[in-house]
Amino acid sequence: MDKVRAAITAIGHFLPEDRLTNADLEKLVDTSDEWIQTRTGIKERRILKDPTKATSFMAANAAREVLRKRGIGPEEIDLVIVATVTPDMFFPATACLVTANIGAVNAWGYDVSAACSGFLFALSTGAQFIESGKHTKVLVIGADKMSSIVDYTDRTTCVLFGDGAGAVLLEPSTEGVGIMDSIEHTDGTQWASLCMLGGGSLNPPSAATLEQNLHRLHQEGAPVFKAAVKGMADVSAQIMEDNNLTGDDVRYLVPHQANLRIIDATARRMGISMDKVMLNIERYGNTTAATIPLCLIDWEKELRKGDNLILAAFGGGFTWGASYVKWAYDGDKVNA
Repeated sequence: MDKVRAAITAIGHFLPEDRLTNADLEKLVDTSDEWIQTRTGIKERRILKDPTKATSFMAANAAREVLRKRGIGPEEIDLVIVATVTPDMFFPATACLVTANIGAVNAWGYDVSAACSGFLFALSTGAQFIESGKHTKVLVIGADKMSSIVDYTDRTTCVLFGDGAGAVLLEPSTEGVGIMDSIEHTDGTQWASLCMLGGGSLNPPSAATLEQNLHRLHQEGAPVFKAAVKGMADVSAQIMEDNNLTGDDVRYLVPHQANLRIIDATARRMGISMDKVMLNIERYGNTTAATIPLCLIDWEKELRKGDNLILAAFGGGFTWGASYVKWAYDGDKVNA
């Protein structure tokens, strides 16, 4: 009998209805559809415009879809982990709000903050609770309302980000499927290249922090791009080498949807063609912790039990990592 592994047994998502297109952004900042598409591959992104709704709203809706598709009740969930950098508030954790919202009365939960790598870090963490035998049903959610921290006067960043949520259910399996391996890295020496300076204990909210615009995302494009290309490509190649995988063995690369050029570089390093890469960046932009599960939901019908997937991400911190997942079910047999 194979060892107990954490298998993804259901996936769900939530996307706001409102779309922010490149044409819309042309009216806000000095940019163009051609400039945005050439440099990022993005055509539009989703925006949660309702000021009364935040990250927990999207995360809860993604979780409900998981429960519906798996055919289980919320009371069966043991643990909820939410990866986000846009929590509803500092505390309570967004996971606490989600458990209350969906009725997961027997679950505990917490948030993971690792920017665009958050979902992978949360997935790796959730897998440990399954493999140890402590829990049998763990919800891992990546959700971000990036529109709440984006500066829509900064043309270098406002074109990149959108809002959304994706969720997966982890359950134990002894069938040789599930999360087979993972690699995680952090490097805090370059934190200032991608951060939000205001709001924490270093720069608590004040008239001065508002005047200095410290409560908006700050990104230095060149160093982030350089580190992301190397980080995602290196870690994806490493996890393949560690598990004796070639490009032919991989059904799909599931990359964080930050920039089409970064994704292309990662695929080339892995020795796979772009037809084996999950891409939806043109429709959603960079939804931070939600990008990877949103890719999985878009490709679910094409996935078959035993497919080898490489999940890879890079984010602020810097944080980066990869997971080797052997898919656990035939996606075309799932009711939508």
